[in-house]
Amino acid sequence: MLREQDRLRAQLAGFDRLRKKLEESRLFFEMAEEEGAEESEAARETASALNAVREELERQELQVMLGGEYDRLGAIVSIHPGAGGMEAQDWAEMLLRLYLRWAERRGFKTDLADLQPGEGAGIKSATFEVDGDYAYGYLKAEAGIHRLVRISPYDANARRHTSFASVFVFPAIDDKVEVVINPADLRVDTFRASGAGGQHVNKTDSAVRMTHIPTGIVVSCQNERSQHKNRAMAMKILRARLFELEQRKKQEELAKFSKEKKDIAWGSQIRSYVLQPYQLVKDHRTGVEIGNTDAVLDGAIDPFIEAYLMGVRKGDADKDLE
Repeated sequence: MLREQDRLRAQLAGFDRLRKKLEESRLFFEMAEEEGAEESEAARETASALNAVREELERQELQVMLGGEYDRLGAIVSIHPGAGGMEAQDWAEMLLRLYLRWAERRGFKTDLADLQPGEGAGIKSATFEVDGDYAYGYLKAEAGIHRLVRISPYDANARRHTSFASVFVFPAIDDKVEVVINPADLRVDTFRASGAGGQHVNKTDSAVRMTHIPTGIVVSCQNERSQHKNRAMAMKILRARLFELEQRKKQEELAKFSKEKKDIAWGSQIRSYVLQPYQLVKDHRTGVEIGNTDAVLDGAIDPFIEAYLMGVRKGDADKDLE
């Protein structure tokens, strides 16, 4: 209830800002008409005010697109490399840094729940939570396969390699959302958390691995020194994954009754990051392209996310009109 009230207050405040900016634009326009000169100060102020209106409208349109039932929640993100050994593992680690930097840019808090180092380089898997308003609404646009093309730093012959990594995104549901887990369906194992070695090695079995036997879903958490905290985080991740699984089943059932067969975005290649022989990041769903690959790999992915959300909304609106 409180989340809904906050959402409505934010929408009303946005409408009020837009109304004031429109009124300001109208006043400047009237002044410009009185002056009659196209290059007058009032004309320039009118153009500036109209630009501010456009930016505010785009901001509010994006908020409307983030109107899903769980969009305002935090997100749990899991990254896994594809086949390819160190090359793919390194790419997975690059993606982990990308999303952590994106969250940092937005002022979101992140909590690394599980990190499995790769053999020689990179990571075998990583799972982390992003805590912030609409984190899931934004990051759900990132679920899928990400492709990297570059000159391999691990190839002595400096050949070009293609690597893949998958990104999974789940809503960080709270206790108000009912997810029934039968304790008899769980197998809980404890083990020593892996570390950098030396004094950092955990000497107690604090890491937790949970296996949900009916679905085969396995989650683990080893970031905290306390087994209790790791167990709580592992259960949170498991609840999120089971919830997402049930939601996906419902969507697939509804799709059976749809006249148009929809592509399942989960597991599909959504974006290519080409570093050689040219530099370009292209989203295959929206066609958005950015040549500044360094900025993208440093977390500047909002243009891709916003274009994806805009495309989804416009597509749904077009179908409603048919």
